[in-house]
Amino acid sequence: MTEQSPSRLPVPSVAPSVASTINSHLSVVGVTKNFGSQAVLKGVDLSVEKGGTTAIVGPSGSGKTTLLRVIAGFEDPASGSIHLSGSHVSGDVTRVPAHKRHIGYVAQDGALFPHLTVGQNIAFGLDAGKLDGGRRAVRARVQELLEMVSLDAAMAQRRPHELSGGQQQRVALARALAREPELMLLDEPFSALDAGLRVATRRAVAKVLNEAGVTTILVTHDQGEALSFADQVAIMRGGRLAQIGNPFVVYTRPADRATAEFLGEAVILDAWMEGSLATCSLGGIPVRRPPVQGKVQLMLRPEQIRIAPDGPIRGVVVDTDYFGPETTVRIKLGPYTAPDGSSGKNGHRYPGGGEVITIRHWNASITKPGTELCLRVVGEAVAFPVGE
Repeated sequence: MTEQSPSRLPVPSVAPSVASTINSHLSVVGVTKNFGSQAVLKGVDLSVEKGGTTAIVGPSGSGKTTLLRVIAGFEDPASGSIHLSGSHVSGDVTRVPAHKRHIGYVAQDGALFPHLTVGQNIAFGLDAGKLDGGRRAVRARVQELLEMVSLDAAMAQRRPHELSGGQQQRVALARALAREPELMLLDEPFSALDAGLRVATRRAVAKVLNEAGVTTILVTHDQGEALSFADQVAIMRGGRLAQIGNPFVVYTRPADRATAEFLGEAVILDAWMEGSLATCSLGGIPVRRPPVQGKVQLMLRPEQIRIAPDGPIRGVVVDTDYFGPETTVRIKLGPYTAPDGSSGKNGHRYPGGGEVITIRHWNASITKPGTELCLRVVGEAVAFPVGE
């Protein structure tokens, strides 16, 4: 069969670029923001349901924190609008000040007041004159919030410098929750913590917010954190949201190659698309909703490529990186033999192998360099047009 020009098929988008705005708690529509001549936000649309958790993930300089600050009211957008609980809080001639938006904000370093005790930090936004019981009610509220974030009541008398990083972040969260915000904004609050503490603190914070039913937006550059923390993930790149969807969708069906590679390790191979089957040096792999026919780039996640004694694909281990519970294995693929017996020299229909791919495996003893392995692909691949 001779090579044909790729033909585009009418296919729905891999994932929505913006969630539905019906019954949204927060709605951001067409928001732009410039700093001097630099366009930082270039028409951002975002919808967050009440009680939902959204993670905005992207590389440094993509506009994540600026978007959070615009939502909070610390910055004004150049254009576009923001609605919170159905009320217009920003856009055109409307601007509700930050302190009247009922939004909680937790910064990366917690931003606790060093000269105040933990209790005073948490009570900072509370007005004793507006609470039944006055100062006694404030003290009771502080105790309640400390318990909510799993801190001992005795810590109310400590100063911030006497706390660990994780404890400081929990105090910052308690302070933000004190005024019962409608929306909580978290700006990379766990990035300064070590790995083990980061996971524990993230789980504790997620539990508190979920039990309180607070709508939450987390900004992070950590892909794993975004996927594990939120029920909706938005990928930001160059001042725009490239894709929005639930974590499983954006990870397994990324909208483009850049999104695929940002969200985690990706195996990218040249392939030939016919119908819904892509043929590459890993054999014939099914593709859901292929965007084109003919030459494509195929994306698989490393965990989809398994070592199997009866696997039809062969490759030789080039090198490995040992990480304890798993080993990253780089494998040079052997020539692919098509079902009709051809050796991969029939134009682009059957790519001939030789690529080096990366997979992960738990047993380091069978993945020593120079070992020949048999491989099998599990699940579907994602195809991108060549050059995307």
